[in-house]
Amino acid sequence: MKLLITGALGHIGSRLIHSLQPGEFSEVVLFDNFATQRYSTLFNLPEGVPFRLVEADVCTADLELLFAGMDVVIHLAAITNAAGSFEIQDQVERVNYDGTERVARACAATGARLVFLSTTSVYGVQEEVVDEFCPIDHLKPQSPYADSKIRSERLLAQLGESTGLRFVSCRFGTIYGVSPGMRFHTAVNKFAWQACLGQPLTVWRTALHQRRPYLDLHDAVRALRFIIQTDRFDGQIYNVLTDNLTVNDVVEELRKLVPDTQVKLVDAQIMNQLSYTVKNDRFRALGFEFEGSYKQALQETVNLLKNIRHG
Repeated sequence: MKLLITGALGHIGSRLIHSLQPGEFSEVVLFDNFATQRYSTLFNLPEGVPFRLVEADVCTADLELLFAGMDVVIHLAAITNAAGSFEIQDQVERVNYDGTERVARACAATGARLVFLSTTSVYGVQEEVVDEFCPIDHLKPQSPYADSKIRSERLLAQLGESTGLRFVSCRFGTIYGVSPGMRFHTAVNKFAWQACLGQPLTVWRTALHQRRPYLDLHDAVRALRFIIQTDRFDGQIYNVLTDNLTVNDVVEELRKLVPDTQVKLVDAQIMNQLSYTVKNDRFRALGFEFEGSYKQALQETVNLLKNIRHG
């Protein structure tokens, strides 16, 4: 089986490619535009895995040529900073929506199966508990990033009907955990960074006690591998998340690890007043068990940064 991963050097992709073992795939194509220059992701890749690196952009590359012969494409390439997406809406549209359309059409043309990463940020509903069957008119994405993802979901559904594209859409919770290409713009990782540098945790004013979905990076990688192993390309949407946590849950755990942690409440353009729990029952019903722990992930992240202190 041949696997191609777009955005392969990013936070999720870097953990995924370092988890691969000899014999799993006959070829693994690492597709990335190097926009974030995470060259360190390529250090010490597993020996015996037939990696091939392609420096290219999903918005401009000849994707049908690159996807030819591939069995599965995992589409990770995206602009994922929800809060920052307000300032670069045109770029988010180009990369997240137009880029996804190009990837999907190339998969349809070449017969490659597609794993699309969406987000639980599409939920902005009034219900306290939500799942994949939440009515479309109840989905109220709170950022251009989330809006681009929900529209991409709808596009894939249309292409599945019109072209026979085999795909699955995974609404990932907010990622936390360590990887060679990890980033620190999402809540759990950002808070660990700020605490270790002796900075106050910058928490959105309305968010301290709001419940939101989070996904351990270990579980994220296992979920992607599970989808491929079980050939779960059924055109459905699955919520993939480990925990539903409040920011305060994370803050209190961080205070155990970094006792002088302080909190500073700030305003942000994403100021959803609602608190909700996202159910992962549909994905678990396939036979997948979530194993991650935000407490363990915080410990691992703090251990990486424990010798850093802002001067």
